[in-house]
Amino acid sequence: MSAPNITPPSYRFLTIVIIAIVIGSILISGSFYTVKAGEKALVFTWGKITSVTSEGLHFKIPVMQTISKVDIRTQKAEAPAAAASKNMQTVSTVLTLNYHLDPAKLDVLYSTVGLEVENKIIAARIQETVKAVVARYTAEELLSQREQVKNEISESLTRQLLEYNIVVGAGGVQITNFDFSRGFNEAIEDKQVAEQKALTAKNNLERIKIEADQKVAQARGEAEAIRIQAEAIRAQGGKEYVNLKAIERWDGKLPLYTGGNGPMPFLEVK
Repeated sequence: MSAPNITPPSYRFLTIVIIAIVIGSILISGSFYTVKAGEKALVFTWGKITSVTSEGLHFKIPVMQTISKVDIRTQKAEAPAAAASKNMQTVSTVLTLNYHLDPAKLDVLYSTVGLEVENKIIAARIQETVKAVVARYTAEELLSQREQVKNEISESLTRQLLEYNIVVGAGGVQITNFDFSRGFNEAIEDKQVAEQKALTAKNNLERIKIEADQKVAQARGEAEAIRIQAEAIRAQGGKEYVNLKAIERWDGKLPLYTGGNGPMPFLEVK
């Protein structure tokens, strides 16, 4: 019988050391993590949130602790919203919202609603807020007071989302457009055309009135000039004044006169 193959103790020890080094390297490499700028990290110990870390290199206990990184930069959410106006016109719009998660309340946010806030929180709040605000205005007011409507929606959304530790930035709410039914759009267009025609007619009437006033003023001016001239003639002696004016207008040529030996008459020039 052949002798059993027994591994020398030195080989067994070397194998154990190598295995220990490998395991140790894995554990050590898994004990450090990096948080980038614009991120936070939730640290879970046996599945429970125990801390929130900021950017930089951090240590965690292998196996016992796990990490979940969260983007805290400004995010953009967009959601359609349909509502009914005060005068029961159907209104459709698309609302855009810029927001970020409150870095100081990430653990609370995760524990209450999780981090999928767009689908769970934001979309629903947009729908409810738009319906509530739009219902206070007629369709015409929504068009003429759009900035006021947007501000009311923005203030309401900001207040509601802050309760969930979601922060809306200044000017973070934008309404792309208000869309109405085809019939209402046609009615608005017809109304605008009618108002434009009425304005044109009013302008034409005012222009005609102004032109008429100008003609009256001109006629009055001419009549006044004639009156003043007549008074001047009477003041200057009447006929003698007319003869003087005729002499002033005479071009120096004597009129041709034939017949008789009498004196050449002087014709009055009027």
